[in-house]
Amino acid sequence: MSNNHITYGQIPDRLVLFDGVCNLCNASVQFVIRHDTEGRFRFAALQSDAGHKVLAEHGLTTDKFDSFIYLRQGQLYQRSTAALYLMRDLGGAWGLLYAFIIVPRPLRDAVYDLVARYRYRWFGRRESCMMPTEELRGRFL
Repeated sequence: MSNNHITYGQIPDRLVLFDGVCNLCNASVQFVIRHDTEGRFRFAALQSDAGHKVLAEHGLTTDKFDSFIYLRQGQLYQRSTAALYLMRDLGGAWGLLYAFIIVPRPLRDAVYDLVARYRYRWFGRRESCMMPTEELRGRFL
């Protein structure tokens, strides 16, 4: 795993954008970090300067943070589709979850939207974005 800091101009092949104050989202990032033994995934909070830059470059609003976004080799995925592609790329048994891609997106996204709507109530909210440890700092934009 590289500890080189990534600059805003370098968009990695696998970038996860997440709500930095959401406990569920932070737990999801920690899950990916634990299972990404090769260190292929990079992360940025939607609220960060890097997150805003990526959102703006893809024509997305920079003031609404209720979507999980996965930028994969230049292709942007959102909501349930993002989660399924991330699981596929994570590999191992987690890749089997990609089979849910056959469920029509409106149904998948309806479940996603329900969880997104109540995520703060169910899982809590932080006052500020997660600060990565020194060891993980190189994986965050």
